[in-house]
Amino acid sequence: MRISNGDRAKILVQALPYIQTHAGRTVVVKYGGSAMTDGALKDAVMSDIVLMQLVGIRVVLVHGGGREISAVLGRLGIESRFVGGLRYTGPESIGVVQMVLAGKVNKDLVRLLERHGGRAVGLCGLDDGMLKARRRREPPDLGFVGEITSVNPAALDNATRNGYVPVVAPIAGGEDGQVYNINADVAASRIAAELKAEKLILMTDVRGLLRDKDDESTLIPVVNVSDVPRLRKQGVVTGGMIPKVACCVDAVRRGVGRAHIIDGRIPHSILVELFSDEGIGTMFR
Repeated sequence: MRISNGDRAKILVQALPYIQTHAGRTVVVKYGGSAMTDGALKDAVMSDIVLMQLVGIRVVLVHGGGREISAVLGRLGIESRFVGGLRYTGPESIGVVQMVLAGKVNKDLVRLLERHGGRAVGLCGLDDGMLKARRRREPPDLGFVGEITSVNPAALDNATRNGYVPVVAPIAGGEDGQVYNINADVAASRIAAELKAEKLILMTDVRGLLRDKDDESTLIPVVNVSDVPRLRKQGVVTGGMIPKVACCVDAVRRGVGRAHIIDGRIPHSILVELFSDEGIGTMFR
């Protein structure tokens, strides 16, 4: 489909007030799902992040890497275990998690951002004591999966202030000297709260929060956090959406302006959310 020069100009003019609103503000993006494994989607996300950076948005990118972890564990002959859909991180696998997330996945993303014309620096929760954690207390037992006890944003502030996109691998250090695997949604939520971010964006493989999980036409575009308990009782928030919604609610209650669950399978979904009247996915306020 060809777009006329006039239509291109209209698109840019429509985006201008949003660019002015977001310039100088912090947006934390949690990157995961199909957008991490599909080559075309990966390029779209990287170009989105670079464009955001170029128009003055301070972007922090927090990433997952579950598929890559499972692949490396398999090559090493270590079985990937899941409890209630959540990864169990035992003593034989926590080193692999650290290696894959803070090593290969993190640095590959830095390289991709720079290939698209951005400036990026790879970090993990161990750097400058960014993320402190303790072993997860609530059942089920997930081994060395941690819950965050504190966030030190100094390294992130330093990076964004100097024109870099910090790319953050979600692992943390404990007071006991142990390294902990942290859920990427949780890490992004707590980082966004500590930075007093304007927006938290969680990329997923669904359109957003659906009133009927089997019907994408039932997308709920806006949710007040006070309505979430009622939606849970109604069975609207179920399964894998429970922890994602909880992260959005926690972020907003800790001071983040807006939290969004968006469909990472849609190319340039971040830009649609930030710079258009329509938006995309579900917004929590």
